Amino acid sequence: MSAQGFWADRAVLVTGAGGFIGSHLAEELARRGAHVRALVRYNGAGSAGWLDHAAPELLPRIEVFQGDLRDGALVADATRGVDTVFHLGALIAIPYSYRAPLSYLQVNVEGTLHVLEAARSQGVRRVVHTSTSEVYGTARFAPITEEHPLQAQSPYAASKVGADALAESHFRSFGTPVAIARPFNTFGPRQSTRAIIPAILAQVLGGAEELRLGALSPTRDLNFVSNTVDGMIALAEAGGAVHGRVFNFGSGREVSIGELAVALLRLAGRDIPIVEEAARLRPAASEVGRLLADSARAREELEWSPRVSLEEGLRRCIDGWTGEWAARARAGYHV
Repeated sequence: MSAQGFWADRAVLVTGAGGFIGSHLAEELARRGAHVRALVRYNGAGSAGWLDHAAPELLPRIEVFQGDLRDGALVADATRGVDTVFHLGALIAIPYSYRAPLSYLQVNVEGTLHVLEAARSQGVRRVVHTSTSEVYGTARFAPITEEHPLQAQSPYAASKVGADALAESHFRSFGTPVAIARPFNTFGPRQSTRAIIPAILAQVLGGAEELRLGALSPTRDLNFVSNTVDGMIALAEAGGAVHGRVFNFGSGREVSIGELAVALLRLAGRDIPIVEEAARLRPAASEVGRLLADSARAREELEWSPRVSLEEGLRRCIDGWTGEWAARARAGYHV
């Protein structure tokens, strides 16, 4: 069955749909014919985040549903009548998790519990729960398989470990049809300047005379956003053998922050010095030194592989650094 045929007229819920990955996913599902209920956190401006800028032809297939994951009754209402739930809603800023750890537990753990309970009570066909490679901490071995020990190095990572454990336990305890997507370092247009690539672009394409960054030695497995979206959709389409299991989605390629900065400078045609600045370092002990994905499970069982290379993804980011993305980055907008 084709992807278009699979999703035609299916009702889906995407939590965190106004954010970076969530908005790309919601739009792609609408493009494939799904009816998308987009759960976004309520705000006084009535904004749906990046979905405010969705292509006009997709808007008839996207229903914005404002609310808060901490409200179980609201989550149950949002889940009513849907076939598939893609759960991406979360607090994600690592430094802020040191200041407000309880907020992360409430949104990331309790919010996930509400999603799972709603899906269980309403007979949802599939829940795709979104994890993060941060739960692995600094690699004990590489490439990192799904069997790598979980070692949270920040309150944020701890909250995601807890959310993942809830998802796994709901399958074992209740048979809830949940599968766990564990993306590595997703990047692309719309990403916040909390992340390394837009942080570099904001300086390099903004005319800075020096590129100021935090630690240059950590390595990351960078995967373009459309690759991550493809993986999550493939996981949602798969048979029941995926239930209760984790799937890594990464490029299988390791690059240091310093190497990444050099590559972006070259692609942007800039020649400026790179300065390692203490003020830009992550909180002590939170820095994950090495991430490199083993995505063999996704390749073999889901027939998934990254279609967009690192270099092509970086070019798309440079080409896309205009309009609303650049304006929000300059304003310090973090979604």
